[in-house]
Amino acid sequence: MEMIHQMVPHLKRLRLSGILETMEVRNQQAIDGRWTYVEFLSRLLEDEVERRAQKQLGLRIRRAGIHTTKSLEAFNFDFNPAVNRQQILDLAACVYIRQKRNVLLCGPTGVGKTHLAQALAHEACRKGYTALFVNTYRMLQHINAGRADDSLERRFQSYLRPDLLVLDDFGLKSLHPPAPEDLYDIVNGRYEQGSILLTSNRALEEWPELFNDPLLASAGLDRLTHRAEVVTITGASYRAHGPRGPEKEAPIIATATP
Repeated sequence: MEMIHQMVPHLKRLRLSGILETMEVRNQQAIDGRWTYVEFLSRLLEDEVERRAQKQLGLRIRRAGIHTTKSLEAFNFDFNPAVNRQQILDLAACVYIRQKRNVLLCGPTGVGKTHLAQALAHEACRKGYTALFVNTYRMLQHINAGRADDSLERRFQSYLRPDLLVLDDFGLKSLHPPAPEDLYDIVNGRYEQGSILLTSNRALEEWPELFNDPLLASAGLDRLTHRAEVVTITGASYRAHGPRGPEKEAPIIATATP
């Protein structure tokens, strides 16, 4: 015990003080298991690597702005067997992020789009990617506010920087200038540079009218949908039937468009 206390200032100086959390346990295990010095050191280093990884994961999740309860483990796939679980699990592998492609989750209110979007952002954080979850309308308000205090470029960069940008509730509220232009700039700035995961309760064919500018809509949507995976979810609202979902209801169907 005295030896451990003597090590404290050295570990702190080396920024390895986290080792102290498991030092006594590992020391006793080493004695009982007759570990070699190298085995003992190896276990301590493994503990430190895991501790730092968990700390970094927690930081990425906090910066992403997602609820820790909105995970794939917490999503009720049994709400209806027609939900394409494998498709969602394939997306959770984050290949689309490595390929800098987009994912578009479409469907009526309450079918689980936001939960799945946060869950996929959570998986991205687990795999070491940076993510940011934001309501689309609030993001555009935040960007526009930057015109008043000369922080416009900095605010734009905060949405261009993450590996994955999750835009929730796209099209829920009408967009007024300069929101359509700002949205285009975000889509264009991230095109083939980073992924967008977007949720919307509007069908894709309704999206052009949201821009109030045919040319802007054509250019923006062409970049947004290029090589994107479209997941269309239809069915009853989870909220209307509580957390377990209805016992009998119309099927929820998830389909992918490469």
